[in-house]
Amino acid sequence: RVQSVAIRIIVERELERMRFRSARYWDLAGEFRPAEGAAFPARLASLGGRRVAGGKDFDPATGELVGEAVERLDEAAARELAEKLRRTEFCVKETEEKPFTQSPAAPFTTSTLQQEGGRKLRFVARRTMRAAQRLYELGYITYMRTDSVSLSPEALRAARSEVEALYGREYLPDTPRTYKNKVKNAQEAHEAIRPSGATFLRPEALEGKVSADELRLYELIWKRTMASQMKPARGRRRNLRVAATANGREAVFQAAGRTIDFPGFLRAYVEGSDDPEAALADQEVVLPPVAAGDGVTATRLEAEGHATQPPPRHTEASLVKMLEESGIGRPSTYASIIDTIEKREYTFKKQATLVPTFTAFAVVQLMKQHLPALIDLNFTARMEDRLDGIARGEEDALPYLEEFYHGNGNVGLRRAVTELGEQIDARAVSSIPLAFTLEDQPVVVRVGRYGPFLRVGEIRVPLPDEICPDELTPARVQALLDQAAVGPHCMGKHPESGLPVYVKSGRYGPYVQLGDPGPGADNKPKMVSLLPGMTPETLTFMEALDLLALPRTLGHDPDGVDVVAHLGRYGPYVKRGSDTRSLGPEDSVLTIELERALELLRQEKTRGRAAPATLKVFPKVAALEDQDIRLLRGRYGPYVTDGEVNATVPRTVADPLALTEAEAVALILAKRAAGPGRPRRPKATAQKTGTPRKKTARKAAPARKPARKTRTRGPAPE
Repeated sequence: RVQSVAIRIIVERELERMRFRSARYWDLAGEFRPAEGAAFPARLASLGGRRVAGGKDFDPATGELVGEAVERLDEAAARELAEKLRRTEFCVKETEEKPFTQSPAAPFTTSTLQQEGGRKLRFVARRTMRAAQRLYELGYITYMRTDSVSLSPEALRAARSEVEALYGREYLPDTPRTYKNKVKNAQEAHEAIRPSGATFLRPEALEGKVSADELRLYELIWKRTMASQMKPARGRRRNLRVAATANGREAVFQAAGRTIDFPGFLRAYVEGSDDPEAALADQEVVLPPVAAGDGVTATRLEAEGHATQPPPRHTEASLVKMLEESGIGRPSTYASIIDTIEKREYTFKKQATLVPTFTAFAVVQLMKQHLPALIDLNFTARMEDRLDGIARGEEDALPYLEEFYHGNGNVGLRRAVTELGEQIDARAVSSIPLAFTLEDQPVVVRVGRYGPFLRVGEIRVPLPDEICPDELTPARVQALLDQAAVGPHCMGKHPESGLPVYVKSGRYGPYVQLGDPGPGADNKPKMVSLLPGMTPETLTFMEALDLLALPRTLGHDPDGVDVVAHLGRYGPYVKRGSDTRSLGPEDSVLTIELERALELLRQEKTRGRAAPATLKVFPKVAALEDQDIRLLRGRYGPYVTDGEVNATVPRTVADPLALTEAEAVALILAKRAAGPGRPRRPKATAQKTGTPRKKTARKAAPARKPARKTRTRGPAPE
């Protein structure tokens, strides 16, 4: 239920982007210099007493101007106004100054930690929680799954003591700061996430003891905890308005400034910034000391065009924030929600945003049509409330479950699912109509067995996997149709077989094909995907032949086994018998040689992950029989290898790149001397066969029932 609601939130944001219509508008940007003081930038705010239109004044669904109380400038009017204002004199019309106070944010909860980890550290939610789990296990932070924003008396004393020692008594409030939770259904069994102990370790004390991710996250938690017990920041906001007259209409430009009088908690922590000192400097925009009536000179006046932007897609941080504010899910579930919907191919990542697939559109469409209550945000929040009531003993579990399943004045789940079998039209549910037509034909995206495709009348065109739903504009759809109408391009005849060589585009992108399909399912032509960086427009005939020559036999290993370079579903790789290794970004499947392939095959297998990045190479080390030593960054951190033995670089080495050849040799020799690692303990026979073990003082547990088979949600892998 929580995953379904999360998918709905992501899909509905994409629908907003698909309905969005961009609008163009213009304004003026200027720079003004007073008689004394520095120049300052300002932007046109009003013309003839009417506010100049900005992005918020346009309807995102139509692109039309909303209301008539604003002045919309086009390019010609903006350029003409700028030209006339350059020949006029400006003066300060009005100045305004107001004090402000900015209070620190509460200490971290699980949700806010994931959000700030995404914004400041660029960590996905799972990466943040993995680092937090490790810090908790090592005893450096308190429990990391919590809704609470309160700190224990011990933590308050430690934080206040640290603030006074680092920043001075003037940054410490007279009494400890306390916070109240604003989140629905908050469970406050634990305190907020903070450095553990009665005395907080400073981040530099953990260098060399934890990984880079863990150190950065600890520093974030430490800074946020410090800031939560510091005084608010105080400052002044100042507005200046300068004006001139052109064509009998007054043009007013506005400039905004901000001065920090007392930084307070900003000395320790600024949300969304890794460096508080730099961020604090960026927050100050100092305007010159001018008064109403003072003359100023326009040193620059430029007409600038703008286009309204669609609402941004959800990131992991914004999705977690929305789920939390809606009272959906628990701190421990947010990372797994996002991870699950991505693994089941309901979403994919574009930069840092979550993009829904058309399978997600079909799922949401089905749920909204046939099970609307189960995908409603309020339903999930109400369920959380009732489950909390059951947990507190205020409500019984069995009556609630019976009501939910059988119904009580409403359609229960059992009846709804039973009736759905006859009501659901699979073709209709998996059809997503777009909001435009081409040549009076509706444009529909269908989710088929082999992926999504476009249907316009009787024409079907497969959609590339990487395409985003909001990118299906009329122009893009027409381009896909035109490409399909042109059909495959024949580049020439293969020099050996005489078969035609085509370059085509399909669901998985462009590819080359040798020959035409013959009768029967077994007579399929050879097809090879283009490598990254290759495009159908720039592909040469010789490159196409090289691709069709894959797999390449590079030679034999010392035992006479063929070593082959090939291109697979997960990218280029080399193979020896059943042993495979992925190629790194520095290797090409078309040019890799036998020596390099054997070197990769000697490295530790990465189980389908990308090949470890090479950080440093010590060539032909005499102490190791002239073998190369490579410093690699693997899944669990940096390590050195001679192709046969892998030795982890200790965490006490602050900078792995500073590792010397002698140190690398010592690590490998020590690993050789230690011998092979401890083998895994085999599973007990009783677990495999289900037979009971020999009786001891404790009674043997009964054999478990076999697990029920579950269906995999989302599209089945090909």
